This record gives sequence, structure tokens and C-alpha cells, in this order.
Amino acid sequence: MFALSRSFISRLQRFAIDSPSPLRFLSSDAAAIQTRIIDPKPGLMTPDSKRTGLIAVKCGMSALWDKWGARIPITVLWVDDNIVSQVKTPEKEGFCSLQIGCGQKKEKHLTKPEVGHFRAQGVPLKRKLKEFPVTEDALLPVGTSLNVRHFVPGQYVDITGITKGKGFQGAMKRHGFKGMPASHGASLSHRSLGSTGHLTSSGRVFKGKKMPGRMGGDQRTVKNVWVYKIDPARNLMWVKGQVPGATGNFVFIKDAVYEKPDISLLPFPTYFAPEDEDTDNLKPLVAELGDVDPFIVTD
Repeated sequence: MFALSRSFISRLQRFAIDSPSPLRFLSSDAAAIQTRIIDPKPGLMTPDSKRTGLIAVKCGMSALWDKWGARIPITVLWVDDNIVSQVKTPEKEGFCSLQIGCGQKKEKHLTKPEVGHFRAQGVPLKRKLKEFPVTEDALLPVGTSLNVRHFVPGQYVDITGITKGKGFQGAMKRHGFKGMPASHGASLSHRSLGSTGHLTSSGRVFKGKKMPGRMGGDQRTVKNVWVYKIDPARNLMWVKGQVPGATGNFVFIKDAVYEKPDISLLPFPTYFAPEDEDTDNLKPLVAELGDVDPFIVTD
């Protein structure tokens, strides 16, 4: 059957080559697929444009005080050597997206298909890959370097990560149940979840019943996270509040969906550094907090 299948496919390919029919996609001719030429240059962002995201490493949490003396809980994120590792276009894949690679990894720690993928694209070996859907005007060529200046201080972003694993937990910790009484006859059931169903009317436990089980280790997205400060020299980003995941985990950052940033302030499709820019001596950029002290009561 395998031989018949191969002969059938070869006849289909021969028919696709000889005739201008919709079966042209079966041809193995490389010229049948047009290669899009992407010019890496700044463009004009429209309200319908969608930029790529970045991959960062969670470095931990701290606290900072702004110029008015307000304490801000901070999570530090490190954008570690992001690069465009693959471009998907409508001509070949049918949609637009960018595959971003982060970090470094040795060849002996990668599988052969992964090494072949990086070799075919002509990019360095990366530790983490993530695909971000973009619009057609936000495409970037393979090998384009992305840094923390892709985002600007003061904007809002959505951050996705894998939450900390808690193991097997009870109903009180996992779902926030009240538990059973501490006294009044309660014996060996103080942290129990209570009844789990009916007696004879259903005779079973309904699907989706909140019960003890594995907790954590799930993908979660924190939305509308405020970018307080960025450090272009070290590729660090300070964001307000918590971010899912443990210290050292990878997180994915993209422009916020609900709290949309001002498109006139965002670099599009990404930030292109000038040739004469000294990246080692760049000063950190802090979000604008205004000129009115929020702790002074005015009439």
C-alpha cells in the first residue's frame, strides 16, 4: 500500500506541474513559493497593528520608591538575547507570526530536529522558543535582535508564565473552602471539604466538583501590568506587581489587550538602535509620574 501511495502522489505532482490547476501546491519546485523580502526599518503603527512579544527571565521581586515617596512592589525581568528565529508569512504558512528565541544552549543539550531547525534558519542555538502572532506590517526578518526598548516605560503589558507548582493540596488551600468547625462535635474533619454530592437523586458526584488535587503548574496570564522602568544597558525591565512563575522561569511579554498603549510612543515594528549609540552607557528610563504630588490634598 505504501508503494501505491507513493506512485499516486508522484502522479499528482506530475499533474500539478504540467497543468495550471489548484494542485500547484503539490509541486516540489521551490520557485512555486514566493519568498517575501522583509526590510527591517521603522514604520508607522496603526490601531489595527499587532507587534511581536518578547521572552524574559523572571529574576525575582523587590520594592522601589518613586519620586513622591510611594512604595511600588516590583518584579525584575531580564530580556535575555531575544532574536527572530523564524518568520511565517501568508504565502507559505497562510498566516503571519514571528518565532522568537531567547537565551543560549549548547548543541549537545538539543535534539537533532531542534539543531536542524536553527541551522536551516541560520540563527544561533536558543534555549527557549515562542511564537507570537503579528500583523503583516509588523513582520521582521530572521536574525533581527530584540531588546528591552521594544517596550516603553509607562505602558501596560500582558505577561504569561507557568505558576509555581504546589503539589497535592486540600480543598481549603486549593479552592479557598471554609472548612469544618473546630469544635462542636467535629472529629478529624476540621479541614475537610464537606459533602461531595447527593444521595439517591443523582447517586454520583458531578463532573467539575471542586475537590483536593494537584495545584499550580498551570499557564496563567496577568493582564495590564504597568512597566515602571527599563534599563537598556542590562536589558532589565521593572514591572509593578507579581508575575506568574518561580524565579528563573521564562515569561512571555506582549502589549496589553485592554489597556492599549499610545501607538505614537511605541517603536514599530520594534526598536532599531542607531549605529552611533553606545549601548553600554545608556541610562535607565523611568515612567513619567506627572508634576502633581498625589500626597498633597488640593482644593
